[in-house]
Amino acid sequence: MFLKYIFDRIVSLIGLIFLWPIMLITAILIKIKMPGGPAFFVQKRVGKDGKLFNCHKFRSMTVSHNGSTVSVAGDSRITPLGAKLRHYKIDELPGLWDVFVGNMSFVGPRPDVPGYADKLKGEDRDVLKLRPGITGPATLKYRLEDEMIAQFIKEIKNGNNSAIKSFGNLPDFSSMSNQEIAVWYNDNIIYPDKVRINCYYYNNYSFIKDIQMIFATVLGKRIRYGEEII
Repeated sequence: MFLKYIFDRIVSLIGLIFLWPIMLITAILIKIKMPGGPAFFVQKRVGKDGKLFNCHKFRSMTVSHNGSTVSVAGDSRITPLGAKLRHYKIDELPGLWDVFVGNMSFVGPRPDVPGYADKLKGEDRDVLKLRPGITGPATLKYRLEDEMIAQFIKEIKNGNNSAIKSFGNLPDFSSMSNQEIAVWYNDNIIYPDKVRINCYYYNNYSFIKDIQMIFATVLGKRIRYGEEII
């Protein structure tokens, strides 16, 4: 993956040089539209070989929130400006710095918080051998994750759980808040599938596929990856 490493360093530097005006304007808008907090959201995430690093993004939420890492479309914690930044992936631009200094790659698994990474067992821990990425196969498949979770909550509230009938014993969703349902759906459905896709990425790495995924991310397109469309 030496070519990948060199590509990350050079392209992230070019990105920082050319995109700094957009990043500066975004930071100013956040300070104006979302006062009372920093422009950047910095959080400890798990990187290559399980080492923690500071992951940088533009802040998209209110300063005071419950700290859950699972969000839903329409989440009251996400500000109107933050929703736009997320939709157009502008909130991810500070990640160029993380790529440049070698903590992240352009393509790879999304960096997990320690609590999730600690749950990885056996061969699933292979994903920790990779530098986390700004984009990747799991990120592309779940690019509309917030909307997917919101739709799941809507269906559950309407009594439609056909999509997870084969799951086995289900919790009493009627006694759970929307946020609790979102966390359950992420932990039991989305996250295991992301781990599966990221393990496939580790075992079937292709620099050409990396380039395709970068273009798919920028252009908002879908591509075939393995036996599925992401």
